[in-house]
Amino acid sequence: MRNAQTGLCRDDKNAGATTPGSMLKKKSFSLSGHRTSVALETEFWAVLDGEAARAKQSLAAFVADIDKRRETRPLASALRLSALAAAKSAP
Repeated sequence: MRNAQTGLCRDDKNAGATTPGSMLKKKSFSLSGHRTSVALETEFWAVLDGEAARAKQSLAAFVADIDKRRETRPLASALRLSALAAAKSAP
């Protein structure tokens, strides 16, 4: 929902996440036996969904692979960087 005064979008399902022009979408996964949720902009999820499909993996499996390689970087950052790399290498 866009605030008429500020022009910011807010996705009420995502604990008050607010960003200019873009909404955060929260998705939950089981990683290493623990449930975790990640909130990313819908544009990043679209790229990650496409990359998972190209790799013939579910989004959960694709995220789990990124999680295994991320070392100390926060998962949301690792996912954004993965999406950015994919977008940069796209023809």
